[in-house]
Amino acid sequence: MSKVAVLGAGSWGTALSIVLADNNHQVRLWSHKKEQADLINETHLNTKYLNVELPHEIKAYSNIKEAIKGVDAILIVVPSSAIREVSQKINSFIKDDVLMIHATKGIEPETSKRVSQIMSEELTSIQAKDIVVLSGPSHAEEVGLRLPTTVTVASNNIEKAEMAQHLFFNENFRVYTSDDVVGVELGGALKNIIALGAGISDGLNFGDNAKAALITRGLAEITRLGVSLGANPLSFLGLSGVGDLIVTSTSKHSRNWRAGNLIGKGHSLETVLDEMGMVVEGVRTTKAAYLFSIQKNVEMPITHALYEILYNNAEPKEIVGQLMTRSKKDELDSYKNK
Repeated sequence: MSKVAVLGAGSWGTALSIVLADNNHQVRLWSHKKEQADLINETHLNTKYLNVELPHEIKAYSNIKEAIKGVDAILIVVPSSAIREVSQKINSFIKDDVLMIHATKGIEPETSKRVSQIMSEELTSIQAKDIVVLSGPSHAEEVGLRLPTTVTVASNNIEKAEMAQHLFFNENFRVYTSDDVVGVELGGALKNIIALGAGISDGLNFGDNAKAALITRGLAEITRLGVSLGANPLSFLGLSGVGDLIVTSTSKHSRNWRAGNLIGKGHSLETVLDEMGMVVEGVRTTKAAYLFSIQKNVEMPITHALYEILYNNAEPKEIVGQLMTRSKKDELDSYKNK
């Protein structure tokens, strides 16, 4: 039995808390809202984010210092925009031997840094190589219902990855290990962009052919950028790559697909984000990847198209027309950085 602090009481943090509690770990689920923490402790429910009863092994906290005191592992599951702030808050309180894991999928637009890079900058007692990332095709709603799910944990220190694997592994939640942190993080972050595009395509009633093409060509973009940053191209054919891409681009559980679907039906981005009431990581990641692709001179036409729709109010149908009439190319060449 381990003591684990889960920082972030949204849908994904709550679902992963259930996995940990099912494995008989003592789980401390931190929320920055005292009323949310109190409600979880009183009712064993977190219905705004996940409509399932929570195991009694999960205790909610609103004091982050108390939540991480004496724990064996810390799992950060806050939105990417809060990673730096949360890392700063816990920096002076954590032990240097604590197992540090994150399950956040995003990129910081201002710096183009991945989540583990942000954490390593702010957590002075934790070595960058020891940080573990958890990613894969995993809707919180299904994990909370204990439906079969498979993910990957990656770290440059494979022993740390194996420790995380042991922490989460059970009959409903299968966990593989990887040493490709770059590939696993980028696969998890960049697929949200393509999921937005898939939602827009469905909102425009463009059919399955268009969506399949978008997902496939989106995978080419993700792979190109990932390889240019040192990722193993095979990671993008794995759970954190094509696996997560498929589930996020084809399911109504996906916030990114739902947001894109509303945009495709003519709703403004501002209205969609207000209506969703939860973070849509793909919007922020689109901006980060757009800037990243220019900086690294990597061709990402779908990402650039979505940037125009999200940030310059371009008409989705016109942008699709521009994508369809781009210059002729060889399919396999387009997986290379050309």
